[in-house]
Amino acid sequence: MTVETSDNQPKSNLLLWGALGLLMAALTLVAIYKAWPILFPQISQSAVVDPSCDLRKAPCRSSINNEVEVGFSIEPREIPLVKPLKLAVEIAGVEVDRVEVDFAGVDMNMGYNRVVLQAVAEGQFEGEGMIPVCVMDSMEWEAKVLISTKQGLLSAPYRFVTVRPGLTRP
Repeated sequence: MTVETSDNQPKSNLLLWGALGLLMAALTLVAIYKAWPILFPQISQSAVVDPSCDLRKAPCRSSINNEVEVGFSIEPREIPLVKPLKLAVEIAGVEVDRVEVDFAGVDMNMGYNRVVLQAVAEGQFEGEGMIPVCVMDSMEWEAKVLISTKQGLLSAPYRFVTVRPGLTRP
């Protein structure tokens, strides 16, 4: 008994691969659509970066529209790379639903690095985060405190510099 092959076999394979390609493209678009607000949150109000703030010396404070006061600190003060960091945020002037700290390289994309903080008292939030290793000797970072409220997402950015172990800060 011989098996006959149809001339339609290559066409059906092509249709199958085409349908699979369209399905993958659709899944990719849905994933991007769902991830967009997480990766690029819509901020309604933001504080201005204070150039005199030095998180290595002391906690920093900022104000959002002279209504919301935000304090932020990182310990240990030398802000080591790839070691646990204690993050603390104090907020006054608004009812808070959620607080996160998003770490981003100022001049280099270091990927998604966001930590959700837990409420420990009225207006006080704490959590643990980590700065990833960087190939540069020294790098400037921005820690953006993201505050979810009923009025929208508020942001308080703080900048700091990390250095590789054994090197001195520039």
